[in-house]
Amino acid sequence: MTEHHEHSLGLQDNTELLHRISVRLTDRFAGVFAAETVERYVFESYSALARTAKIKTYLPSTTEHFANDRLSALAKSKGAVASVVPEVLFVCVQNAGRSQMAAALLNVEAKGRIRVRSAGSLPAAELDPAVVAAMSEMGLDLTKDYPKPLTDDVVRASDVVITMGCGDSCPIYPGKRYEDWELADPAGLPVEAVRIIRDEIHDRVKALAASLLTNPDADKAESNA
Repeated sequence: MTEHHEHSLGLQDNTELLHRISVRLTDRFAGVFAAETVERYVFESYSALARTAKIKTYLPSTTEHFANDRLSALAKSKGAVASVVPEVLFVCVQNAGRSQMAAALLNVEAKGRIRVRSAGSLPAAELDPAVVAAMSEMGLDLTKDYPKPLTDDVVRASDVVITMGCGDSCPIYPGKRYEDWELADPAGLPVEAVRIIRDEIHDRVKALAASLLTNPDADKAESNA
């Protein structure tokens, strides 16, 4: 990475902060990952988020959250830690609408019995305001959520991958359950139209949760085959 590019992403200004995040995560993943691996993930995660983040103020906290999630996924896919619940990944293009709504709704339906992630093949700078508004009507606060780029580690860790209009951008691995949900893109639509998409996603999410929680070991057994 060139010095000019580092500066444009704010890496130079935040190096000390990123090192502190790396130390915290190294302690958290002690015995699983070397400090060098953790630091590489932290700096990569920061750079990936900085490319699209609209508000840089929150970058350190979102970086720590994103890097922690990616390291957890990597640990699971490598068999370094055992996952006791099914893991679901929702993928759309911008991770600003459909996949975010699906993830929030599945978290509600699963009540901690499913690990839920979302990502975008070309993440936006922020969540769609109409999506945030439509979800707030259900008492779900998405204001602290942020678009995340699709990374290989979270796909590998997932038992179920749900795609929504992102074409072939999601890598395919054997032993996983893949579904493609054909849904309208809420980008730029008024809240009234987003509500319809939200409710359709909710219906699909309820069915997905029921299928996983009725026999929660089914997909995990398949992914380990």
